This record gives sequence, C-alpha cells and structure tokens, in this order.
Amino acid sequence: MSKLTGNARGMVSMLLAMGCFALMDTVLKLLAQDLPAMQIAALRGLGGMPLVALYLWRRNSIKSIVRVQWGLQICRGLLAILMLWSFSVGIKDLALTQAYTFFFIAPLLVSVLAWPILGERASGFQWVMLLLGLCGVVVALRPSTQGLITWGSVAVLTAATCYAVSAVISRRLSRTDTTDSQVFWVLAFLSVGATALALPNWQPLSATHWALMPALALPGFVGQLAITDAFKHGRAAAVAPFEYSALGWSIAIDLAIWSVWPDVLTLVGATIVMTAGLLLMRRERAVVVASTPLPTAVDPAQDATQPERM
Repeated sequence: MSKLTGNARGMVSMLLAMGCFALMDTVLKLLAQDLPAMQIAALRGLGGMPLVALYLWRRNSIKSIVRVQWGLQICRGLLAILMLWSFSVGIKDLALTQAYTFFFIAPLLVSVLAWPILGERASGFQWVMLLLGLCGVVVALRPSTQGLITWGSVAVLTAATCYAVSAVISRRLSRTDTTDSQVFWVLAFLSVGATALALPNWQPLSATHWALMPALALPGFVGQLAITDAFKHGRAAAVAPFEYSALGWSIAIDLAIWSVWPDVLTLVGATIVMTAGLLLMRRERAVVVASTPLPTAVDPAQDATQPERM
C-alpha cells in the first residue's frame, strides 16, 4: 500500500474495506442461524469496543469523545441498534447478494434525506434517481404476488433506511464533533443499549460462536480504517463507486459457503440500483466541480464526507 498514491491507493483501500465488511456480514449471517438478532447486535458492539478504545488511545484522542452534541450522538446510537438488529433479522433468510442489493438503496436515500435534516433541498434529478433505484429494489423483490414482500427484505430495507438517516446525521455532526467521537459513541451505545435489550433472551455461546468473534470484530475495525484511508488519499468521485464491489464479494461468498448463485432478477435489480447510484455520484461530482473556483486546489481528504459502517 505504501507504494500506491492518490486515487490508486484509494481504490485499493476501498476494495479492501468492502471485502472486510462482506466478511463481517458473513459472520452476522452465520450467527443469525443460532442467536437472537439483538444479541448479535450486542456482540458486534462489545467485540469492537476494545479495538476502538485502543485505537483512540494510540491517537491520543480520548478527550475528543467528550465534547460532542449528545442529542445527535444518542440518535445515531439508537439508529445503530435498530440497523444492526434489522440487518441481522434480514440476513438470516436472505442470500448475502440479495441483502446487499436492497441495502444499495441507502446512498440514494441519503441524497433526499439531506433535505429535512440538513436543509439541502433535493433536486429533481435526485428524486428521479431514487425512483429508479426503488424500481431496481422492486425487481429484486420479485414482481409477483408470491414473492413481492418478505420479512427479510423489509428488515434489510429498514436497515438501509437507518443507515441513510445515520449518515446524514453524521454529516451534521461533522461540523462540530470529531470522526473519532462518532465511531466511539456509536459502538458505545450499541454495546450498552443492544446488550440491555438482548439480556432477557440471551443465549449461551458455543465454541463455534466464540471462534467467530474475532471475525466479527476485526474485519469491521479494519474495514473502517480502510474506508477512511480510501477517502483520505483518493477523490470521492474515483473511490466511491468501488463501494459497489461489495456485490462481487457477496457473490463469491454466497457461492463459496452456501453454494448459492444469484438469480437473474437479483442481478438485474442490483444493476438498476447501482446504475442509479453511479449516475447520482457523477451528477453531484459535476455540480461540485462547476462550483469550485479553478485556481483552488482541492485536498482529497476534504473531497467527501467519510462513510461509516457499524
């Protein structure tokens, strides 16, 4: 990685990040076969807290986690609990590729949710792309009376909505709170809140479950570092489209572990949703370039609002 610079490094880091998140989601799916969804959310938070605490200590940024906007931080914490719970519910019965297809609607939702939360009015083009993305979701949901709606698909779409709202709130918090504080408090609320909700139905962990714990915590932590590195070294327009490489990872994992190949409707729906997302990225990038004075150099690290995964 040290030999790569600029967009090339950002692209490689994004590919690594998506691979890590796909591995983490695979573990979520494996755990969902035996454990309650809320307990899985709690385990994700508890497993990640030691790594994040050590990271903040090494960066000497412990003090930054205190000076925050508590109302918005609590809101993001509650959204994180609901997001991981609903995603764990959905991933239990859906193939990883199907779940990702539904989750890809989140970036499109961000563009329109910025209106009520940040006051950034959505353009007609953004609404059209959202509708196009929703059409892709409908295709992937199976346009028939037998398969149009399932609890798994509704759960993942709920998770995508929570992620989108959380991302917009994160943009609002970035004006006052550090990124380190946002990462810490999401995991803190996830650890405490999800654990409290999971305790009444807590199931004992088997040796297999314990063996999966490092694969639940470490990929999420490494993935967050990788996605941070991607947007630090590369421009958003270059690295953001590589988020859709998650579909490739999910297809490979479904095939390798569950011997499942995505059907035509899933692939067509995913293609429609990704097309809408890429068109929206291209349009927003063109608007940014048009509004930036030519003599001014843009720092790649300031070229995007950094995404965050739980």
